[in-house]
Amino acid sequence: MGTVLLSVRDCSFGYKGGDFRLRDVSLDVSRGEVLGIIGPNGSGKSTLLRLMGGFQRPDGGEVSLQGAPIRSFSRRELARDLAFLPQNPETSFRFSVRQVVAMGRYPYLGSFAFLNRHDVEVVERALSETESAALGERSFFTLSGGEKQRVLIASVLAQEPSVMLLDEPTAALDIHHRCEVLGLLRGLSRKGIAVVVVTHDLNAASQFCNRLVLLAEGSVVRRGAPREVMDRELLSRAYRADVRVARNPITGAPMAVVLGEGSDEAG
Repeated sequence: MGTVLLSVRDCSFGYKGGDFRLRDVSLDVSRGEVLGIIGPNGSGKSTLLRLMGGFQRPDGGEVSLQGAPIRSFSRRELARDLAFLPQNPETSFRFSVRQVVAMGRYPYLGSFAFLNRHDVEVVERALSETESAALGERSFFTLSGGEKQRVLIASVLAQEPSVMLLDEPTAALDIHHRCEVLGLLRGLSRKGIAVVVVTHDLNAASQFCNRLVLLAEGSVVRRGAPREVMDRELLSRAYRADVRVARNPITGAPMAVVLGEGSDEAG
């Protein structure tokens, strides 16, 4: 395990007027790992990610970035070390791909907001690392779903963060583009970035994440390697469904199958 970059300690949070509450959540995110946050709808996955990104302040507990309380950073300072990609980012703007990626340099720009030579080099590197360089002059609006996700990831990569937080980065993507994006994130983690992904895709999380955190009803049910979290009884209770776990015959990773009334095995 690498150096801990982001730490959540005994964090609780509740929305005013709502019944939902995160309860005493603790976890660490280390350099060079992909951490997957999984759980049923309403379990608190996106809320936890927003706490980790400093967009919500916990009612109790502390979130720390490289040992310092996240509340001690200004938004610009935080953006130099931590990148956040929400679940439904704005994708209708009509800038070129290169301009969208250059937006990631905002935390470093001076008063006149001009890119210097280093900024341009970072933008071009982010385009290259996400295999988006050939799209540079295209209008972002014209891209496919998978291409847009690659470009948005390039934009947050241009922030030169040590930590990336992504909320459902593969939602609505087909199998090919889903694997493409998750493979990209795994490759970025190997370069030393800590990546946190919220996802509903249990099998993709099992295959691409080093560790998983399972949430249910606002609490951490279990954290650990995929083989430790992908447990039949555990998942069945959390998702209130008949979940079976097998080993993927190709990758060897744990694989979840949900049985329903239409299955030959149901009942």
